Amino acid sequence: MNDLIRISNALADLSRVRLLAMCFDGERCVCQLVALLGLSNASVSKHLSLLRDAGLLSSRKQGRWVHYRLPAEPSAPAAEAIGWIRRHGAEDSVFASDREQMKQILTIDPGALCRVLRAGGDVFAMCGSENSIEQSTKECC
Repeated sequence: MNDLIRISNALADLSRVRLLAMCFDGERCVCQLVALLGLSNASVSKHLSLLRDAGLLSSRKQGRWVHYRLPAEPSAPAAEAIGWIRRHGAEDSVFASDREQMKQILTIDPGALCRVLRAGGDVFAMCGSENSIEQSTKECC
């Protein structure tokens, strides 16, 4: 019953469902998800921690970088919930828009992305610019 409650609570928020859906295609850094949702790093991190605690996402830390992905071996209830969101959200316009924006975000070097987010800059203005290939020596996120 605890799994059911944790999963239900985790999926009871549109931002968390959007975060989960953005991990369907692969691992995402927190800064990429912050750029997508336009929420604070603290808010996105809290949402991600609820998804992880429910078994819907797993994470790995690399220095100060935290990356989220679907779990390799989710519990049966988590696997069912992930499958349900994947099936029923596939054609949703919000998810489609998020996928298009994530394609743009993924063209930006994560270090440069973090610096722009910290400075309050426009992430989407960077897409396709010289900054998108800038290599970062400074870890963030």
